[in-house]
Amino acid sequence: MSVPPGLDPRPTTTTTADGRHVVAGGRCRRCGEAQAFRWPRCAACGGELAAEDFGPAGTVWSSTVVRIPIPGRTAPYGLAYVDLDDGPRVLAHAPVPDGGSTPIGGRVRLVAPSPDGDLVVEPILEPQR
Repeated sequence: MSVPPGLDPRPTTTTTADGRHVVAGGRCRRCGEAQAFRWPRCAACGGELAAEDFGPAGTVWSSTVVRIPIPGRTAPYGLAYVDLDDGPRVLAHAPVPDGGSTPIGGRVRLVAPSPDGDLVVEPILEPQR
């Protein structure tokens, strides 16, 4: 399904000079609220937003596995709410490790968005000791 430009409710990503994927958002100059969109005004207090990028890393706040197929999606697929470091909480597609959901509290990073424009995360693997 194609959404007309400017009407897509999903956060957008941009790629930094060093190849990292980040959410193009904003932070309120009045209350400091981080938002995953570059709106002219803060959704919390109405203050002016300053453009700011968030990510690429974050912590999984909640996750689930969707096992019911719907048009345009192949089940199973994972979804996770991710609290981006010093940024907003965003909904992203996540891997389905061993048939389960991405662990709550796990560290993830943004990767290239899906062909449909959805945010996508992958686990940040801890080095073996």
